[in-house]
Amino acid sequence: MELLTAAGLSSAAGLNAYIPLLVLGLLNRFTSWVALPEGWGWLSNGWALGILAVLLLIEVVADKIPVIDSVNDALQTVVRPASGGLVFASGVGAQTVAVADPGNTFGTAAWVPLLIGAGIALVFHLLKSGARPLLNLGTAGVAAPVVSTAEDGTALGLSLLAVVLPVLVLVAAVALAVLLFVGVRRLRPRRSGTAT
Repeated sequence: MELLTAAGLSSAAGLNAYIPLLVLGLLNRFTSWVALPEGWGWLSNGWALGILAVLLLIEVVADKIPVIDSVNDALQTVVRPASGGLVFASGVGAQTVAVADPGNTFGTAAWVPLLIGAGIALVFHLLKSGARPLLNLGTAGVAAPVVSTAEDGTALGLSLLAVVLPVLVLVAAVALAVLLFVGVRRLRPRRSGTAT
C-alpha cells in the first residue's frame, strides 16, 4: 500500500510539484490520515506549508498563460522530479540522510526511493510538457487555462486518491499516462510526403 501511495503522489508531482507536497503536509498537520515518518516532519511545518502555498499560487497562474506555461514547464523539469522523489520517499517511509557525507547517501539504499519517485514524476512531466506547446499552437493558446486547470485538478485528485484509496491510484496513474501519451502522439504534426 505504501508503494502505491508513493507512486500516486509521484505521478501527481509530475503534473504539479506543489500539490502532493501540500496534501501530505496538510493531512499530516490537521488529520490523522497521514503520519509522516521520522525525518519528514518539516513537510507539515507552518513555514514549509506557507512557502509551498505561495509556490503553488505562482505555478497555478504561470501555467495558465500561453508561452509562459512552456517556460514554466522548462523550469519545472528539475522541480517536479525533485518533488516526486520527496513524496515517494516520504510515502514509503524512507528517512532523510544527513548530507554531511555525500558518499554516505549513495553508499546506502536511501537514495533509491528518491530516484524512483523522481523517475515517475519525470515521465508524467515530460508527457505534460510535450503536450502543452502542441495544444497552445493548435488552439492559439485558448486551451492553456482549461488544460492547466484540468491538470491541477488531476494532480489534486491523484494525491487524495493515493492517500485514501491507494489501490485505485495505480489504475488512475496508468490511465493518465496512456491518455497523455496518446494525446501527444495525436497532436504532433504529421510529416507530409511518403517514401518511394
